[in-house]
Amino acid sequence: MKNYIKADEWNIIEEGFDPHLNKISESIFSLGNGRMGQRANFEETYSGETLPGNYVAGVYYPDKTRVGWWKNGYPEYFAKVLNAANWIGIEVKIGDEILDLSAAEVSDFKRILNMHEGYLERSFTAKLKSGKTVKVKSTRFCSIADDEVGAIRYSISALNFDGQLTLTPFIDGDVKNQDSNYDEKFWEAVNDEISENEAYLTLRTKKTAFEVCTGSSVQLFKNKEEVKFTAEDIRKEKFVGQTFSVEVKANDEITLYKIAANLSSENHPKASLLANCKSVIKNAAAKGFDALLKEQVEAWATKWQESDIIIEGDVAAQQAIRFNIFQLFQTYTGKDDRLNIGPKGFTGEKYGGSTYWDTEAYCVPFYLATAPQEVSKNLLVYRHKQLGKAIENAEKLGFNRGAALYPMVTMNGEECHNEWEITFEEIHRNGAIAFAIFNYIRYTGDQSYLFDYGLEVLIGIARFWKQRVNWSSDKQQYVMLGVTGPNEYENNVNNNWYTSTLAAWCLKYAKEAADIVKNQQPEKYNSLVKALNFDEAEFADWADIVEKMYYPVDEEKGIFLQQDGYLDKEQILVKDLPASERPINQKWSWDRILRSCFIKQADVLQGLYFFEEDYDLDTLKRNFDFYEPRTVHESSLSPCVHSILAAKLNDEARAYEFYLRTARLDLDDYNNDTEDGLHITSMAGTWMSVIEGFAGMRVREDKLQFNPFLPGKWKSFSFTIGFRGTTLKVQITENGINIKNSGSIDLEIGIRDQYYKLAGNAEIEVDNATLV
Repeated sequence: MKNYIKADEWNIIEEGFDPHLNKISESIFSLGNGRMGQRANFEETYSGETLPGNYVAGVYYPDKTRVGWWKNGYPEYFAKVLNAANWIGIEVKIGDEILDLSAAEVSDFKRILNMHEGYLERSFTAKLKSGKTVKVKSTRFCSIADDEVGAIRYSISALNFDGQLTLTPFIDGDVKNQDSNYDEKFWEAVNDEISENEAYLTLRTKKTAFEVCTGSSVQLFKNKEEVKFTAEDIRKEKFVGQTFSVEVKANDEITLYKIAANLSSENHPKASLLANCKSVIKNAAAKGFDALLKEQVEAWATKWQESDIIIEGDVAAQQAIRFNIFQLFQTYTGKDDRLNIGPKGFTGEKYGGSTYWDTEAYCVPFYLATAPQEVSKNLLVYRHKQLGKAIENAEKLGFNRGAALYPMVTMNGEECHNEWEITFEEIHRNGAIAFAIFNYIRYTGDQSYLFDYGLEVLIGIARFWKQRVNWSSDKQQYVMLGVTGPNEYENNVNNNWYTSTLAAWCLKYAKEAADIVKNQQPEKYNSLVKALNFDEAEFADWADIVEKMYYPVDEEKGIFLQQDGYLDKEQILVKDLPASERPINQKWSWDRILRSCFIKQADVLQGLYFFEEDYDLDTLKRNFDFYEPRTVHESSLSPCVHSILAAKLNDEARAYEFYLRTARLDLDDYNNDTEDGLHITSMAGTWMSVIEGFAGMRVREDKLQFNPFLPGKWKSFSFTIGFRGTTLKVQITENGINIKNSGSIDLEIGIRDQYYKLAGNAEIEVDNATLV
């Protein structure tokens, strides 16, 4: 675990340059705006260890996966987000020496990610081999006010010499992914153009034929006075740049402004891509860096007003939760229902930048409470748009009659994961999508979603579960064979409790949803039934499965078994594992892991989290006390679920312990894997730990409920949430809870076991004595 990020409420601060930490910092200080993003690579040349990363949302490459052990049903490719053209590049030469922090003597290095205002700032002093010394300060951001635009202000001062500075701002599309097979490059040149102070480069992806035009406009200032320059144009393979030189004297400051844009053929006709990019650049350059930054600051102020969590008494915790919220909003803004959330967002290549079940299980609750309703709705519309592909995915595995199997990993709706135990067996992802529909409607009250989108998806999912179970004549029950649950340290098991529980719930909920649509919108219902060739006799089949589903249990221990035969494993607790053997996914063979009792992430407990109202506290406690000591939490998605359940059980110490595991996971490089990107989707779990764990927020019977506690190290915490057309500010102190309603809508709020009327534009305060 690293501990080099300075504690600060609103900033992520790195002081001093350590090349061994550089790739970690490149992840931590990443920028994005939902449409594009970049790792915190340096603008100037860096020959040290680095992971370049510039990404454009929705642009991917279908890397071929067929190998010798390919089987029917395997995906044809693994989709991966592409490292796109580097637009931030500025080569700097002092005389004949290139500025390179890997070759220079670096001092006064400081990197600051200003989360409140949404920009990255870096400063340093560099002494070159010649003894010449320069001071550099750069500021850059990806605009969330105009999500095709990025901007850089790069200032360099000569400290101890007179001479020549040569600057070459460039766009480099001759890039590759870190995991490229045989260093394959995925971009082909379409065209380039350089004129006056502007440069444009258009690239096309192989196979998928996405086109992206990257453009830039530059301005040069010397000691705050604009300099008119004559540049030398540079063209190389998939590379455009402009070189110009400036004579300087000691203490002169040269400032380069670089306004850039990335436009994709996903949003613009290919024939007008270049012209549209020029228009975007022209408008952005006319505003200038300062005006663009002002828009950025104002846009982030709105974001924070809707979503901030304020923690008093623990700066490290305050910094961590804001970092998680900041990165979530940099990753997804909800403006485009064709886009989704990759586990690494715009911070790295791992997991291909694709969509997993993380979105529905972890991210939807965050966006429901912290963003306009349309944002979380678009996450669900994304899945509806891909229903046809989900049906095709199921057909490839032998299912029929409109059964839908949503992919474990996808860019466009097709399954593109190439591990059999995931592709074929981790089918609980279907249930997560159905639960997200339920969760969205429960939170927003927007039942119209069922009429327009939801029911069609739920029927496809229900048809899948109907065909996926089979009748056991021995048990006289329905069983679920050959699955992998959330705990991926168990593959190809029978009757995973979580998967079976989720399947039965999906069948039950699909019938309930059908009844709602039939009763409230009979014309839409009849139209959908006809389009899907749906026979209401299918309802009886679903009900039979719900009634007769088999679930493995251990009556003596009073627990749900993770799957058949789980207790046949040697029952060793995590606390008895030597530290030298952790993490087991790096120290043990896969065979040994599969034969162990150890759990990668919440499995049975994931189901108890989703459906906690169906189980009493004694049942929850027995299962929690049994499974938690066997869980190694080697998935970033695991600790938050344990934290929420511990809080539900009034186990405040363990609730806070699990929260700490997830809150600073990336900032402290807890699992030694931050260098390849941040854990974006688990960051939503951090938010859930605070709001659903410590504040105990739930929606029951269309009402918000709170069951709060204050972590011992905190003086208070407060947060803002949106709920059904109004905004609430909730503060929890050692004395009790205060809730302010800033809207005009009256609400009924549950606090512990009592309900209170909260009028519009009013507040309620309930002290702990009243709550006891």
